[in-house]
Amino acid sequence: MKNTNIFQNGNHLKDTELGTIPRNWAISKLGDVSNIIMGQSPPRETYNSKGEGMPFLQGKAEFGQIYPKHTRFTSKPLKLAKKGTILISVRAPVGDVNVADNDYCIGRGLASISFKDKNSNFFLFFLLTYIKPQIVQKASGLKFKLINKEILKNLKIPLPPFSEQKKIATVLSTVRLAKEKTERVIDALQELKKSMMKHLFTYGPVPLDQRDAVELKETEIGLMPKGWEVKKLSDFGDFQYGYTTSAEENETEYQFLRITDIQENGYIDWNNVPYAEINKEDAEKYLLNEGDILFARIGATTGKTCIIDKNSRKCIFAFYLIRYVIKKELIPKYFFYFTQSSIYWNIINSLKGGKLKTGVNSSQLRKLIIPYPTLDEQKAIANILTVIDEKINADINKKQALEELFRTLLEKLMTGQIRVNALDLEEIQT
Repeated sequence: MKNTNIFQNGNHLKDTELGTIPRNWAISKLGDVSNIIMGQSPPRETYNSKGEGMPFLQGKAEFGQIYPKHTRFTSKPLKLAKKGTILISVRAPVGDVNVADNDYCIGRGLASISFKDKNSNFFLFFLLTYIKPQIVQKASGLKFKLINKEILKNLKIPLPPFSEQKKIATVLSTVRLAKEKTERVIDALQELKKSMMKHLFTYGPVPLDQRDAVELKETEIGLMPKGWEVKKLSDFGDFQYGYTTSAEENETEYQFLRITDIQENGYIDWNNVPYAEINKEDAEKYLLNEGDILFARIGATTGKTCIIDKNSRKCIFAFYLIRYVIKKELIPKYFFYFTQSSIYWNIINSLKGGKLKTGVNSSQLRKLIIPYPTLDEQKAIANILTVIDEKINADINKKQALEELFRTLLEKLMTGQIRVNALDLEEIQT
């Protein structure tokens, strides 16, 4: 991009009922500058999933990130949303928006909005995203929230010149698309990880094209290489229940790890782990060390695990977690990755008996059996999966950075704190 200074601060501002905005921006009621069509559900007997008639959207449940994903059709459409118009949810929940990528019949949970004159509907999409909190505040209803046409018509919105609307929409679309691409990469990597775990815990750390040469044997937990053993967790370490106390926001000497601080992939965001008061004697007993494995022992995420990596922070763990301290001949990272495999989760789900509230205890975990390869094979498996995890975490961080960038730009572009007058649309789109 030739012009690197694409964002320019606006020096010509004015105070308005919507706050301070650029002088060359107008303020209009949404109803004065757009056509608003409230949805109406067609007769239920006209619904079908065979593709007969027009695609039908009932409400927000069919929304995607930008475009909807319809599953139904109707042979008797009543209210239509043309391709390119903005779809807004008007009934429980209120205020979510999508762009119609097709001509749709819309039900009573939606409304269609499109500018009348030379304005950008994509700008409107992002503007409505920005003012969603205001729309939600205007909703009414006891059983569920809703907004009507009058509320939409009377919404006051800022309107930059058309050329600036297009540039604002382009900038925000570019960031949004970058985030979506990153999400697709994350999804692909997570599928790769699942596939690799299935391969590694069945055939061992051999190339995919050599797995047919691996001699397998049947065990209680499925197929595995003939040279591997099946062992109990009690063969390698001890278990300990966590400490009972209350979490505190104010910083103390020790952080306090709880089930809710552990994400589904075993990742811990240490910046959000709270603190706790604990005496020195108890702290020594419950202090987490590198290589410790922690199990969630109760609740909907029973069986979820994490591993304590190198961490200079002092941290103890809560009562609803069970610590597994490995003392010999089992590489912690290898075992941690095993707890993310389908083999492990089949065992945990059988212990729970299909009941969400049924937890696991240390006696059950002591008897839990695992595939046991040589230490060199354990290390190789852990290294392969660590490389994939590092890539996943890097892309998760990238996605979070893009989300933050989008939120910041949305705020500043929609209020004119950042101007895009110097932006060359053709350059940013290439």
